[in-house]
Amino acid sequence: MRFCFGLLLSICVLSPYIAQAQPQDPAASSSSSASSGRAVEYVFNYLNMAGVMSADQFAPLTQRERTQIYWKAMINPLGFIKASTSAGIDQWNDKPKEWHQDFAGYGRRFANILGQYSIQRTVTFICSSGLHEDNRYFNSGKSGLWSRTRYALASGVLARHDDGSRHPSVSQVAGVAAGAFLSRTWQPPSQHTAGDAAVSFGITMSSNIAFSVLKEFLPDIGRAIRKKRGPPAPLPKGQSQRQP
Repeated sequence: MRFCFGLLLSICVLSPYIAQAQPQDPAASSSSSASSGRAVEYVFNYLNMAGVMSADQFAPLTQRERTQIYWKAMINPLGFIKASTSAGIDQWNDKPKEWHQDFAGYGRRFANILGQYSIQRTVTFICSSGLHEDNRYFNSGKSGLWSRTRYALASGVLARHDDGSRHPSVSQVAGVAAGAFLSRTWQPPSQHTAGDAAVSFGITMSSNIAFSVLKEFLPDIGRAIRKKRGPPAPLPKGQSQRQP
């Protein structure tokens, strides 16, 4: 249920921000571009996307760039929003039941989700730095529904090396596994077995693959939204697009 909600949230809420990242007529820009640019950056960072760049525009990350991406991900407001929302869904479903449905229980669920996310991100960052893996999503640049979907599905488990070649992402698997298994140390009895960790690992990997498909087509959704909205309304005569 949490995954379906997250998918719906991404399509309905994030795609308008992706639309703002599409190339636009410079004359149509306004003073709001700075604030919207920050929102777009949050979205791309949260989804681990290389902006709207396609695969043929890949360039290897420097360690400084890799570290900046990691720290931005750790303090990204969307990560906290996702954790609070997921904790609310678990609270509603009384999962796990040992944590009860009170304020303390919600706090434990929120900390649990944020803890798993932090471990996953940190281990992935450390391993990807050592192995020179780039787990960012680059748009395929392909045409055709099936070719793009196939590329996206593969991207859910592959990473690029510095030479641009794609291989199974050891760092992503290590990060997801670390988050799933290490979090068992603070889970209540109904959730702390190796089997529970394996289920959590499988769900997270599956959602990563599914979200790769979303990442591939999200810019298209954004363009459709922008097209439907139409061009910005003309300003009154004598009024400049730029604010002083």
